[in-house]
Amino acid sequence: MNLLGKREPEVYGSQTFEEYFTTLKERFSEIELDYFQSNIEGELIGKIQELGFSYDGIILNAAAYTHTSVGIGDAVKAIESPVIEVHISNTHKREEFRHTSFISSGAKGVILGFGLQSYDLAIQSFLKT
Repeated sequence: MNLLGKREPEVYGSQTFEEYFTTLKERFSEIELDYFQSNIEGELIGKIQELGFSYDGIILNAAAYTHTSVGIGDAVKAIESPVIEVHISNTHKREEFRHTSFISSGAKGVILGFGLQSYDLAIQSFLKT
């Protein structure tokens, strides 16, 4: 996510997540949105465990860790806050290894393939429940 806007713009677009997050905060000004990004698996697990008993919901794009991290999947299953797994690209239209998620079985739902709008859809899913 830290390379969004630079890495494979034909897949992920040219906007940074920080730019898009500003748009999300404006669009959903009636709710509090926080953002955390790390390339370190243990930091992601720690943040999920830290927030997973007090937040109304977590939108999680674990990127490649989705397909490799049993630990992140276990963290999602261990918390009370509902988690929406989000991917910018349609992972099922990509390499075979991206078709498996260790997170989906513990998530409330999965949204993928709608570009950055996937985050809008995830937020809307929390507002409609």
